Amino acid sequence: MSHVEHKAQAPASVACYVLTVSDSRTPETDTAGRAIRELLEQAGHTVTGHAIVKDEPADVTAHVRAQLADPRTQVIITTGGTGITSRDGTFEAVDRLLDKRLDGFGELFRMLSFQEIGAAAMMSRATAGTAARKAIFVLPGSPHAVRLAMTRLILPELGHVVQQLNR
Repeated sequence: MSHVEHKAQAPASVACYVLTVSDSRTPETDTAGRAIRELLEQAGHTVTGHAIVKDEPADVTAHVRAQLADPRTQVIITTGGTGITSRDGTFEAVDRLLDKRLDGFGELFRMLSFQEIGAAAMMSRATAGTAARKAIFVLPGSPHAVRLAMTRLILPELGHVVQQLNR
């Protein structure tokens, strides 16, 4: 079956949970998390919930693990904590949970970022993978980076990814 046929069988609406990882964001200042939720809803997807958690790897892992156990959620999208500072631990917190990695996501995201911001794109540790038959996307905290990842990579394939995980 071709990728076109697979996409034709993909669900039009996917249930997603959005997690912002930040030591400083509040519900009022969480522009990246809000952008993800708005883009998902505009594309016809459902947001099953959202939260803000401090950039503590154990807390991030526990929160993601709870969503992996939630039958309502098909996809988890995080924003924040993907850089290289001492407080950026989202990559490690999620990577330890992954059954399979979608290396192409990070590669393509950095390629698209490079086209916009140049060599600084190499410092992003944006990643994606699967765990417990759910997809997890780990995005930077920048609203611009979130919009880039959502519009160019995630939204065009979201239903297809979920369709493949349910085979």
